[in-house]
Amino acid sequence: MTLYLLLLVATLLVYMTVWYGFSQALRRSDVADVAWGLGFAILAWAAYILGNPDTFPALAINVLVTIWGIRLAVHVYLRNRGKPEDKRYVEMREKWQGNVAWQTYVRVFLAQGLLLLLIATPVVVANNLHAQEEFISPWQVFGLIVWAVGFFFEAMGDWQLSRFIKDPGNKGHLMTKGLWQYTRHPNYFGEVMQWWGIFLMSLAVWPALLGIIGPITITLLILKVSGVPLLERKMKDNPEFAGYERRTSKFFPRLPKR
Repeated sequence: MTLYLLLLVATLLVYMTVWYGFSQALRRSDVADVAWGLGFAILAWAAYILGNPDTFPALAINVLVTIWGIRLAVHVYLRNRGKPEDKRYVEMREKWQGNVAWQTYVRVFLAQGLLLLLIATPVVVANNLHAQEEFISPWQVFGLIVWAVGFFFEAMGDWQLSRFIKDPGNKGHLMTKGLWQYTRHPNYFGEVMQWWGIFLMSLAVWPALLGIIGPITITLLILKVSGVPLLERKMKDNPEFAGYERRTSKFFPRLPKR
């Protein structure tokens, strides 16, 4: 198990270092957002090769993680294409003292690699387990349903928001239709749901309970750190936000209030 983990850490280190090289060549650190989704797919299949599991859950989990990761990476790439660097990264660099290039490597790419590893804990655990259970179990069915609901919310929410932003008539307005009328963050809700689904699927084999580190990490990250709080602060500058906030659930979907 120790060698397995060390090899996965080494894989992530190489992966994030390569993306750091791209960022320096392109002079924009927001390529880290594209690397995020793809990194999970890379880690999942590296774990599959190194762990050599003989259980169906591992293969199913890897396929779902790959679908999620590639969709997210493509979405982020298309969203950022032809635009200036995300101002979050510009503002971070302006605050840093000393060697900015080194700090970008450590505080953006290596830190992201560490978070990626923590969130992917159920994937790492599932790919190193060996059991006779090779077929569908109730845990897998339940987890797949949870993952599918999450994937729908994230993919559909992103698509609806992209269409809304592309319409010049919507400039200065908040997206409050579609899934966005049931939750102010359908894409973030969907991402959290998918990782709880992955964790539930991994429970088909023991001791996958250790994988709960992953969904807890992504839930806290999105609800308390870099997801919902950052976007809420940005939306509060819009005069439409006060009414939207009163009508619409912050995270878990529900019917809007009158």
